[in-house]
Amino acid sequence: MSTVPTAAPPDTSALSGRSLWLLRSAGFVSNFDRFCITPMLVLIAVRLGVSMATAVLTASVYFLCYGLTQPLWGLASDRLGRVRVMRLSLMAGALASLLSTLAPGITVLIAARALAGACYAACVPASLSYVGDVVPAEFRQRPLSDLMTAISLGTALGTVVAGVLANYAGWRTVFLLPGLIAAYLAWALRRLAEPEREPAGSLLAPFRVVLGSCWMWYLMAVAVVEGAVLLGFLTYLAPALEARGVPTALAGATSALYGAGAMGFAQVVKRLVGRWSPAALILVGGAQAAAAYAVAAASRSLPALAVTALLLGASWSFMHTTLQSWATVLVPAARATSIAMFGVSLYGGSALASGMTAAAAAGHQYGRLFLIAALLTVPLTLAAVVGRARYR
Repeated sequence: MSTVPTAAPPDTSALSGRSLWLLRSAGFVSNFDRFCITPMLVLIAVRLGVSMATAVLTASVYFLCYGLTQPLWGLASDRLGRVRVMRLSLMAGALASLLSTLAPGITVLIAARALAGACYAACVPASLSYVGDVVPAEFRQRPLSDLMTAISLGTALGTVVAGVLANYAGWRTVFLLPGLIAAYLAWALRRLAEPEREPAGSLLAPFRVVLGSCWMWYLMAVAVVEGAVLLGFLTYLAPALEARGVPTALAGATSALYGAGAMGFAQVVKRLVGRWSPAALILVGGAQAAAAYAVAAASRSLPALAVTALLLGASWSFMHTTLQSWATVLVPAARATSIAMFGVSLYGGSALASGMTAAAAAGHQYGRLFLIAALLTVPLTLAAVVGRARYR
């Protein structure tokens, strides 16, 4: 007999318009906070008098903590409830954002961003789990797509707003904005109904269920490489432009095309679901990522990197959302924990990539970095396509 939480009885009315709005907002602020750092790396390095490699650590530790705390939040969500965990993480995230705003130097800023990453990490998996709990599988694709669209919007606005605010109002102002939104959402979520759950058994029961799935291990391995390709190397789009003298605001706006591409192509993917196989969607997404980084490796001009950002956003919609949907059905008895393990692999791969390439970025070897990313898309796409095609 299962000793971990199970989904509530299928009831599409359980996810009202307001409920979906709150879930989308939680995912939005999580991604806004995560991506707002990328167009400010050069500016932070200059203002705080540190090297670019040191400034990149503010992004690397964020991604690392965001990934490493996913299993903890997933376990807490399966035991304590989705809404309670989201409210707790948002309140803590608001405090971390305030600390980032007031940081007197790079050491405190790195610590504050690590804490912020650990806190905001709960929002996306808890939101996805909530949808999985209250909406039956045959109707789940639309709210999941809507949720991923809001997350993509957070990516887009996080980069473009950060670039503009940092340029005209200072980088500290940027960190304050998601903190204020998070504080409001922690209060607003108090009225969101908690899905019914069975009493949890032993503390580690969800992990035993999730890690007992061979397919889950396969998907996590794929997610590590995907995180490196679609998130880790993405960090360098804005710095690559700024290295060529492009203003921070414009570099951030160009990077924001990633989110715009993800939002636009999410609508395309919604129409193709059910008509195309998941493996076909992944294949198209992998081809888009390869083309994106091939363009960036060939040229770091503004038009070239704008195309790169759009194609990577399209790849996110085709490849990542398909893999994310796969993660929601692999282990339904411990859905939040399984989504969290997918997340720790994804963001762990992102942190690994940005950490290992920081020195090359400090030397402005962006062409070489984008070429490596293009090459990595080949094994990533093959593994993802073959695995999803064979899964039944």
